[in-house]
Amino acid sequence: MSVNEEVQEHSHHAQEPFDKKVAATMAIIAALLAVVSVSGHIFTTEELLHQQQASDQWSYSQAKDIRHYTAQAAHDELGAIKADAALAARYDADSKRYKSETNEIQEKARELENESHGDGRKALRLHFGEVFLEVAIVLSSLAILSKRTLLWMAGVISSVVGIALALTSFFV
Repeated sequence: MSVNEEVQEHSHHAQEPFDKKVAATMAIIAALLAVVSVSGHIFTTEELLHQQQASDQWSYSQAKDIRHYTAQAAHDELGAIKADAALAARYDADSKRYKSETNEIQEKARELENESHGDGRKALRLHFGEVFLEVAIVLSSLAILSKRTLLWMAGVISSVVGIALALTSFFV
């Protein structure tokens, strides 16, 4: 087949109404896939960021806890040797302050962990939506190649499932 004949054949196929509909559907699905994919990556990044921040808070809490025990030990030793009461009171106040700060830091760490888990659930739904949209593009491509309306409809259904999964990610 010559190049000219091949070009004419492809232009003839591109003008068929079925191919045009499927191609338009694929373009829309591809645009939606791009949005869902980027959104999934954003939530995955947020999940990791919040988990890292929570880890930092737990480390900070541990440092405060060590200071609490050190201050408590100093208070107990000063009390045992009947040292200056003002000095012992200062270590007792430090111990109580560190304990209070540790509790606040741990609460912040738990909040960040919860945010991380929430972002993870959203990212997972978006990634599943992405898979269904990718399958929709494959099915639509097969529909063009085989001229089967059933494959095109399966692609449309797969894309609807993908979009539904992606949209539900904003409600979890």
